[in-house]
Amino acid sequence: DNSSEFIPQCRACRRQAREQSGEGDHHEGLSSDEELTPTEVDEFQKSKDNVLEDSRKIFEDVHADFCDIRKILLKFQEWKERFPDSYCDAYISFCLPKLLNPLIRVQLISWNPLEQDFTELEEMPWFRAIGEFSDAENVSESK
Repeated sequence: DNSSEFIPQCRACRRQAREQSGEGDHHEGLSSDEELTPTEVDEFQKSKDNVLEDSRKIFEDVHADFCDIRKILLKFQEWKERFPDSYCDAYISFCLPKLLNPLIRVQLISWNPLEQDFTELEEMPWFRAIGEFSDAENVSESK
């Protein structure tokens, strides 16, 4: 099988071409296909900025009580405390993940765990709100 010999030859050819052209910013171990040109980096950054700007506008016409996860969960908690039979019959514990999914996804758009100073999921406000709701739900069930 010549394919195992072909790959190192290609790498050697690309390395030689980089050395002759004076490209010194290549990182060994990365494919040259994975390296982005400054134009591609600028286009990516503009595209990312546009997505982030659009994501900020998604809920701008929504009442604050219905786009804040903590406030939504408080409404469900009130429902459970005031009308436990109705709450149980509606299978809310199965509905909440689908209900909260879009809100969480919008908050995770800019999250990148590969960056040096990324925020841990457990430290995010929506994660803590869901944890508090789950704890409150477990306490009321144990009663």
